Amino acid sequence: MKKTQLPEKLCSSPFTLKESDALSIPRKRTRANDLITLSRGLRLPREAIPSAGSVLGAVHQLDQSAILYGISAAHFWRIPLPPWAQQDWRMHLAHGRFRTQPRRGNVVGHRVTFHPEEVQLVNGVRVTTPQRSWLDLAASLSLHDLVIAADHLICAHGPEFPFPREGICSPQNLRTTTSRHPGRRGVKTARLALDLMRIGADSPPETKMRLLLIEAGLPEPELNLALRNESGTAVVWPDAGYRNAKIALQYDGAHHGTAEQYQRDIRRALETERLGWQEIRIGAQDLEGDHPAVLDKVRRALNRSLPPPIPSRVHT
Repeated sequence: MKKTQLPEKLCSSPFTLKESDALSIPRKRTRANDLITLSRGLRLPREAIPSAGSVLGAVHQLDQSAILYGISAAHFWRIPLPPWAQQDWRMHLAHGRFRTQPRRGNVVGHRVTFHPEEVQLVNGVRVTTPQRSWLDLAASLSLHDLVIAADHLICAHGPEFPFPREGICSPQNLRTTTSRHPGRRGVKTARLALDLMRIGADSPPETKMRLLLIEAGLPEPELNLALRNESGTAVVWPDAGYRNAKIALQYDGAHHGTAEQYQRDIRRALETERLGWQEIRIGAQDLEGDHPAVLDKVRRALNRSLPPPIPSRVHT
């Protein structure tokens, strides 16, 4: 028997049974095999490619007193996560500490205490703020992953950069939220991450590169550098660099494999060299292993560019 065609508004995203009831869709139709039961009272067409926000928002409609929390809040704010957390698409919902935990399939319930300013309403969805979401991640993420998340949230570039950008939240937002919860699980990791976060890292690999250099005892590279031509106009924007040694570090992500980007990279390298700087290109493979290749690349460049230290005079 041919299935009844669903209304267009239900074909591309999750919908609740309340929504289908309001459109007079028979309950028998909502049990058909072309629909996935995400949770009790929630369906998703098998052919749909929903956004994370639409899935989380639909689950929230089942219990509008609940708050998107933890990994679900991180998905909502598009905070970069390690692979194991990226694959966790269960719905993490929280109520206040004295409320009953949400109980339904594919939903993880939490009882949590929030300050009023740590929860906000976004397009009808109650979700922890970016800074509170970051602090909640501290209970399960490694230090490196937590710094990556912090760098993403605070990343900003000024108006002279090709793509000016404002931070999702400020470093002070993260510090203030962390200081409100001195006994929270993971707060020690959060405090360490606060000391290591920096404004200006555009991607997780750029943060990873910086942390690897620091941990190896190499000088910390500067972020948000702008190389200027003779008239003082910014013309090259390295991912990181060493101003005194005139070394520019450029991380080549996957998009650098296109022919168009390859030509742009050549022009950038030539302009960097013309301005008297040395460009060091870093790839994903340079960040892997027990002794990442990025360490030797940067160490050799620094040794070539910086004068050797003057030995102290020995008195006999």
